[in-house]
Amino acid sequence: MSSDIHYFLAVRKTTEALCEHLLLEDYHLQPMDDVSPPKWHLAHTTWFFETFILKAFSDYHCVDPHYDFLFNSYYETVGPRWQRAARGDLSRPPVADIYTYRAAVNTAIQQRYDQLSSRQRMLLELGIHHEQQHQELLLTDLKYSLGINPLFPALLSTEAPQSCLSGPEMPSWHRIPPGVYTIGHEGDDFCFDNEKGLHQVFINPCDIALQVVTNREYLAFMASGGYGHSRYWLSDGWDWVQSEKISAPLHWHQRDGDWFVFTLYGLVPLDLEAPVTHISYFEADAYARSQGARLPTEFEWEVAARQCAEPLDRENPAHFLEAGQWQPVAHAGFFGNIWEWTSSAYLPYPGFAQDPGAVGEYNGKFMNGQYVLRGGSCVTPVSHIRPTYRNFFMPDKRWQFTGIRLARCVKE
Repeated sequence: MSSDIHYFLAVRKTTEALCEHLLLEDYHLQPMDDVSPPKWHLAHTTWFFETFILKAFSDYHCVDPHYDFLFNSYYETVGPRWQRAARGDLSRPPVADIYTYRAAVNTAIQQRYDQLSSRQRMLLELGIHHEQQHQELLLTDLKYSLGINPLFPALLSTEAPQSCLSGPEMPSWHRIPPGVYTIGHEGDDFCFDNEKGLHQVFINPCDIALQVVTNREYLAFMASGGYGHSRYWLSDGWDWVQSEKISAPLHWHQRDGDWFVFTLYGLVPLDLEAPVTHISYFEADAYARSQGARLPTEFEWEVAARQCAEPLDRENPAHFLEAGQWQPVAHAGFFGNIWEWTSSAYLPYPGFAQDPGAVGEYNGKFMNGQYVLRGGSCVTPVSHIRPTYRNFFMPDKRWQFTGIRLARCVKE
């Protein structure tokens, strides 16, 4: 059970283990609004447990009452908070105090674990999965922060993983026959509220690619002038390309005619067989259009993943955070490696209802202007992912490990 106290402590330990690679100076990095500093991630995930579980106990005393203001993320019902864009400006409290804060909250949860109500155990489980989300964000935020440094400093001292495949491969396709399919989470195991609402959808016949788009394939799109042809782009996407002067995926750098990519292992030659990643929805959609294809809906993706994918092997988590290879490589599966953009707007399933408490702000209020991604990435914890998991971002965002799987309509 993912609310077990041992699992709680293991997840908390994992977050701190991810920070073992950091210099003290790295804890405060925040080069853009979307990125949060590592120190803030460490504190905010701790604040979540303190605020939503420990404060209900009359004998619990907050570590520091100022932390409510400093480390609240977006919970309006909890109270005012420090502005998101200035999280990196908080040199105080020092990093050592944050680790003390984490230890104190861990101890308090352990001491009160047997007293937790069913509601508090649900909140503990939610907090564990919330922390796993921040483990992924911690690494992707760090990658962006280090990637804008002209020295291209490596977070990891080992060599970057490389794909074993060689030479281009044409994608093979899986046919989804027309019919009514059940979508959404079923069962008593954990899921987020945005996965609930088991319902049926009709899917027209379509093909979905069994491989994601590679760097080699995306280079061909670039070489053919893909970023220069407005006919491939949505209007907002074309405006974004022009205004931001976008001409390649994020973290790509050209030197003497050769392409390199910044990774958590430093700047390395582009792995042509690896999936293209750090792609916005706009880029994913434009690429699909250039190929006479489209992006799958999230429903098509879920059906295809259930029909084609082997069950998640949580004991051998290749292509996930636990594997320790934090860079995508060639991989034909549906889970891990990269998040895959779908063409589906992030909207509630039928019957969706927000929790009446503050945790109701977790997902529901973001259901506008965003697109759903599926599958998980090389820095997603394997115990955190499932076929129904719905990630979501604005269409211009690309600092996460996001990529492309194609779909196409079929006439029968």
